[in-house]
Amino acid sequence: MYKQLQQRGMDSPPVNIGTLRQMKAEGEPIAALTAYDASFSQLVDMAATDLVLVGDSLGMVIQGHDTTVPVTVDDIVYHTRIVTRGLRRAFLVSDLPFMSYATPEQALDNAVRLMQEGGAMMVKLEGGRGQTAVVECLAQHDIPVCAHLGLKPQSVHKIGGFRVQGREREAAQRMVEDALALQNAGADIVLLECVPNEVGKAITAAVDVPVIGIGAGPHVDGQILVLYDILGITQGRTPRFVKNFMVGADSNLAAIEAYVQAVKDRSYPAEEHCFS
Repeated sequence: MYKQLQQRGMDSPPVNIGTLRQMKAEGEPIAALTAYDASFSQLVDMAATDLVLVGDSLGMVIQGHDTTVPVTVDDIVYHTRIVTRGLRRAFLVSDLPFMSYATPEQALDNAVRLMQEGGAMMVKLEGGRGQTAVVECLAQHDIPVCAHLGLKPQSVHKIGGFRVQGREREAAQRMVEDALALQNAGADIVLLECVPNEVGKAITAAVDVPVIGIGAGPHVDGQILVLYDILGITQGRTPRFVKNFMVGADSNLAAIEAYVQAVKDRSYPAEEHCFS
């Protein structure tokens, strides 16, 4: 068993969905990061990051767009394919970009591309209960799904900018109900972005699947940040939840290792990184 791991010189098996569920059950925080190329994905993997996301955030940090909307399926397939070359342990998730999952059939076609051509192990899509039919379709075909709630960057033009979601009681309750509906439809992970601490806590308690947050407070099952943000590459104003881990680090690898350790010992996120 795991003969291929011995050939790779690995001491433990790669992370999979079962690993992530066990981490939630045992209260071990999940450390996740984005990556967009082989060199950085190798560093992220060496730092023992549990999950790597090829996010459509590449539209902003790699391509220079103002939003994620221009990113295409071809873009994600390409970046996923090169990220896989640097990974040995981490679980790889790829975004379904804007308007690539408008119907279950379209979502299935594009998810298959991300997995077959790119090498993704899971696909991520944005949206609440309106996406249950899509999630059900993917789950029925044994395609793992991460459901993205809270601030949904692909909807930035609809919601009027990058702003915290779920501060009103009714909106927070809808988000909890959305998370349950998506889980019941077959989602394997919920990702929460830019929500108050109490919303992150409520959703994490309500669902059985792992909940990974970005600006969702300290009570979720794991944390994810954009790699370029933690390395201080991103210029200009960064979101409140960002911490530059290059401060005090002597290399990119050391900074990534510091981030993973901070997630694991729960020193990140601190109060200054959270929303109320």
